[in-house]
Amino acid sequence: MARAAAGAGVSGQSPTRVLVADDQTVVREGIVMLLGLLPGIEVVGAAADGEEAVRLVAEHAPHVVLMDLRMPRCDGVEATRRIRAEYPGTEVVVLTTYADDDSLFPALQAGARGYLTKDAGADEIARAIADVRSGAAGLSPQVQRRLLERLSDPAQPQQASQPPSKSAQRVLPDGLTVREAEVLALIAEGLSNTEIAAALFVSPATVKTHINNLFAKTAVRDRAQAVSYAFRHGISRSS
Repeated sequence: MARAAAGAGVSGQSPTRVLVADDQTVVREGIVMLLGLLPGIEVVGAAADGEEAVRLVAEHAPHVVLMDLRMPRCDGVEATRRIRAEYPGTEVVVLTTYADDDSLFPALQAGARGYLTKDAGADEIARAIADVRSGAAGLSPQVQRRLLERLSDPAQPQQASQPPSKSAQRVLPDGLTVREAEVLALIAEGLSNTEIAAALFVSPATVKTHINNLFAKTAVRDRAQAVSYAFRHGISRSS
């Protein structure tokens, strides 16, 4: 599948070949349609999960992959790691709903050169694609700000050199991530989604996603069952 774009690519280059990976059909088709309207971009394929993304990179050798993070079979972080290891000529720009640390830093460590949230406009997406193809980073202002905060926080390098805390060493039940356990603990304290978002410095949409994920993993149906689960497994902010 390919959609040729009008005009040349970055600085007179041939059109930038882009692969889109997103498990939501409506979102994936919308991104493909948007990219097809941008000059200098040729969409060469669309994948519904990370496994398919890796396979299509091998087939079509795109310059850039626009990569969602939460996908079945193989998530965006693992797909990014495999693509960068096996096909170093292909750059990855993450395009996701999530801007929290649990999503951002693993993606960058896996080799993503760009990171945008799905509220990015067409110009911002085109700029990120052009930046990573030219060898620069394609990061949204929000992500740049978060990276600067992380780098400028003098406590964080010290924390990294310290032994893991008791809570960090603890194996969480049912495959919960540390962030999902934090959200669960705040639910157990009676906080609303908006209050949890404020406490963790993330968006309410990100909180909702964490809640959906932890509900699925723990097989609870509502917040009351989630509170019971948290107490049964000793999950609290102090544990």
